[in-house]
Amino acid sequence: MKDFYVSDACCHENKVIISSFVVAIKQVKPKKTGDPYLALILADRTGQIEAKMWDNVADCLDGFEQDHFVKVKGLINKYNQRFQLTIHKLRRLAESEIDFTDYLPKTTKDIDGLWRKLSEFVSSFSDPHLKALIRAFMEDEEIAVAYRTAPAAKNLHHAYIGGLLDHVVSLCQSCDLVCRNYPLINRDLLLSGAFLHDIGKIHELTYNRAFAYTTRGQLLGHMVIELEMLHGKLRLFPCFPEELKLLLEHLIISHHGEYEFGSPKLPMFPEALMLHYLDNLDSKMESMRAHFEREAGIENPWTGYNPSLGRPLLNSAKFLSKPVARPEQVSAAAAAAAGESTGTPPDGAADSRERENSLLALPQGEDSEH
Repeated sequence: MKDFYVSDACCHENKVIISSFVVAIKQVKPKKTGDPYLALILADRTGQIEAKMWDNVADCLDGFEQDHFVKVKGLINKYNQRFQLTIHKLRRLAESEIDFTDYLPKTTKDIDGLWRKLSEFVSSFSDPHLKALIRAFMEDEEIAVAYRTAPAAKNLHHAYIGGLLDHVVSLCQSCDLVCRNYPLINRDLLLSGAFLHDIGKIHELTYNRAFAYTTRGQLLGHMVIELEMLHGKLRLFPCFPEELKLLLEHLIISHHGEYEFGSPKLPMFPEALMLHYLDNLDSKMESMRAHFEREAGIENPWTGYNPSLGRPLLNSAKFLSKPVARPEQVSAAAAAAAGESTGTPPDGAADSRERENSLLALPQGEDSEH
């Protein structure tokens, strides 16, 4: 097991660390002098960190590639409110030195429990066609193993082993709850869309060493892969209603919701619209949760910039945990201020002034730049 993980960066600011990582991204860029430097994204099971190597680059430039494991010595510092690593030395690790559990994050939830919960949703279907179809996917051993293991994304949300299943169960729970408020929603159709909307991730992403796209994933994307998977399973059900097949296809290709987000079609019926919004909500809430977890050791309630959401985030729980003035403190301070303005200090003025000074010393919020 490693001694230093990415999540420990806040405790090692301006310190030199020695640790191992998997290389998520490797880029060779020119300095102003024309000499090369290395721009890396290094990862372990707790997250990713930007890393730069400025000196002695030629000594290790060809010694490793993306997805290789490396041991580095370098300085942890902050740049633009984000931790980064300035590498002094680097070497590729031999296979015998690698403990793969150090590098790929994994859900802390019970995978078997999540799978049972998903099965319970399918068992509750009243539509026999949809129930039989989704069960056929879940009873396919190859699909089931991958579905229980795959991440839901490479970086943006639920990017950990078991993330796909975690995301889908969470999404099904939201769908089950919200559709009760809208009688026009076909619950079985909506939940089937939730099960299928990201199932192509099991072929789009690879997660043996680091999270990356497969060639098939790069060329086709998970929505095209999902249509292929759906059509393959539907061959088992020659009497499956054509209209229901068409709705499932639309749920798959419209769930990103907007053309600019890679959706070939906009959601055009109620279940498709609800699936898009609840999927989007679940992914964004997980992105926030994960960001708060990564910066749990930082006192500031404002996080660094979140790339997937395009903004810094305020940890409201941390913000509200700061000391606040009690009503009696405010009243005492006001009374003291009133006494000073008339020149006749009220009884206990010294105590009131002390409380007022204490009140004024309380935190008044963060810098305006946030």
